[in-house]
Amino acid sequence: MAIMYRGFSTVGRNSKFRLTDFELVKQDLINHFYIRKGEKLMNPNFGTIIWNIIHEPLTEDLKSVIITDINDIASYDPRISVDNVVVTEYSQGIQIELDLRYVQSNQSSLLKLQFDNQNRTINAV
Repeated sequence: MAIMYRGFSTVGRNSKFRLTDFELVKQDLINHFYIRKGEKLMNPNFGTIIWNIIHEPLTEDLKSVIITDINDIASYDPRISVDNVVVTEYSQGIQIELDLRYVQSNQSSLLKLQFDNQNRTINAV
């Protein structure tokens, strides 16, 4: 019997707030990226380091650190796996491209996230 995940999100939605399966998992992952590492009460290892380093020059070493952080975050959720991560700069911050695989159905999807250093927002492109 297949497991179906159900949830809701009010982010970027006009009237339909329900999410299921892979869309819910992607939204959960995006929510995880909104939290700065050390910000979550009683769980200081939860969150991402990206908000702490977003103003630093994007060197190859820093890209490697970001990729490691992203893989750690993705491994936090057993419903997904990350096949590939690409980190690049864009005009207002850092762009991350994730090749995600939904473990339940082996479905894959490309998720592009832009971390905006001016507004501290994440845009899913």
